[in-house]
Amino acid sequence: MNISLHSIPASSPFPDVSSPASIGSSPISGGFAEAIGSAMANVEGQQTQAQSAASELLLRGNGDVHTVALAAQSAELSLELFQQVRNKFVSAYQEIMKMPM
Repeated sequence: MNISLHSIPASSPFPDVSSPASIGSSPISGGFAEAIGSAMANVEGQQTQAQSAASELLLRGNGDVHTVALAAQSAELSLELFQQVRNKFVSAYQEIMKMPM
């Protein structure tokens, strides 16, 4: 049995911020808002791709079940990752707000 992983997109819902060039030059450059917006757009794009793959299979018979299942799983995982990161940000914000000044 030979399994090919070339059709699986290796994209993350979050942009790469590991290099200093990808981070904004000023502290108020909208980096956080841009990162969240980009992540939301990526998650929505993966969900749209999964929906279109499912509709192509069901309505036109194009594609196969494996492609639809992979696209749906990828969209689900990217949504779960986005939700977990959002929860961590909210938790960190709440901890900061609890600190005495």
